[in-house]
Amino acid sequence: MSSYVDSLMAQVKEKNPGQPEFHQAVQEVLESLSLVLDKHPEYRNAKILERMVEPERVIMFRVPWMDDQGEIQINRGYRIEMNSAIGPYKGGLRFHPSVNLSILKFLAFEQVFKNSLTTLPMGGGKGGSDFDPKGKSDNEVMRFCQSFMSELYRHIGPNTDVPAGDIGVGGREIGFLFGQYKKLRNEFTGVLTGKGLNWGGSLIRPEATGYGAVYFAAEMLATRGETLEGKTCLVSGAGNVAQYTIEKLIQLGAKVVTFSDSNGYIYDPEGVTKEKLAWLMELKNVRRGRVKEYAEKFKEATYTPVDPSLDYNPLWDHKAQCAFPSATQNEINGKDAQHLLNNGVYVVTEGANMPTTLDGVNLFLEHKILYSPGKASNAGGVAVSGLEMSQNSMRYGWTRDEVDNRLRMIMQAIHKSCVDASERYGTPGNYVNGANIAGFLKVANAMMDQGLV
Repeated sequence: MSSYVDSLMAQVKEKNPGQPEFHQAVQEVLESLSLVLDKHPEYRNAKILERMVEPERVIMFRVPWMDDQGEIQINRGYRIEMNSAIGPYKGGLRFHPSVNLSILKFLAFEQVFKNSLTTLPMGGGKGGSDFDPKGKSDNEVMRFCQSFMSELYRHIGPNTDVPAGDIGVGGREIGFLFGQYKKLRNEFTGVLTGKGLNWGGSLIRPEATGYGAVYFAAEMLATRGETLEGKTCLVSGAGNVAQYTIEKLIQLGAKVVTFSDSNGYIYDPEGVTKEKLAWLMELKNVRRGRVKEYAEKFKEATYTPVDPSLDYNPLWDHKAQCAFPSATQNEINGKDAQHLLNNGVYVVTEGANMPTTLDGVNLFLEHKILYSPGKASNAGGVAVSGLEMSQNSMRYGWTRDEVDNRLRMIMQAIHKSCVDASERYGTPGNYVNGANIAGFLKVANAMMDQGLV
């Protein structure tokens, strides 16, 4: 079967040159699925994998807008509609200078499996732009979002494709995007998730990815009769996912000693407290400042700027038991993974999408630590997006506790699916195989049922 997987991987690389992130995402999934293809030749005969690696639709468009100085700016917009076998396309919009086809295709491909795991009827998609909201005024962000949605609106809808936020797209951007969609379509529908609470949003949505990652880590630890209480944790990032990962870890009695942004990282040996977290959230969400200021405010903390000459990230070189990479893709390489293992880390729960390189993943699997891939442990965000869609359809809002309980139950169900699938296919405890196989089977069976489309 490995010859089939190798041949398919070669085709993917040939058809998608210069897209390393997409190649990496596909490679990881194909390696897990060789276990399934041995037992189910019908998937191979129906060319299910060949169809899954090909997006159903790729939309690319020009986004012209005017800055505050009256200068015309042009960015590029994208939407990758990857797979709709089990429901409307669902996945975030990312606004960041690094955005390109490779990154969005990898994210859309991962999203197909992640959404399948949530137990909710959602297909996979992803989109965004190389626009950078950092340093832009609210009016500039609004003009960009309105121009972006003026093209995107014709390709999305509550039963077709439901985008959400991602890096660079928070409540402000979702508001501007939704307002323009409503104006152009003259209808108020649940076309975007992550909306404001007083116009169709769901409680717990901002917290969902971070909370979900922590719930998943708790489930993994429970398999060894342990809890998060008293554990020292390393967290990367300082955005939405990292903030709420830290919040939930504090609530469960863990001690968080690191977080970061693109300029550098903070090490706080005394641990982030509720009060320190509130200050950090105000810094990042209101003042839009840099984490360096945290070390100026709290003298026990140290700030280390990014050193591009290093081939590792010093954030991952501290004593701890748990790590929660919550910043961006490929932030843990093989050397970082070794540092984590050397420092006593035996729980790695991905809050970001594909934050670990294949070298790092293989090291974690080889040492049989509790390691969960992002498509399983960070599915809480899209799960609550799905719950937001349900509430929009019913024109009804659930309480905070109701949504949080549903989120916890979904994360428990995802954990169980991963454990069951990994055991059924002979690799017990391997959450990578479990997540890829469980996610794949649901989509593959739907594709088989629906014929060659």
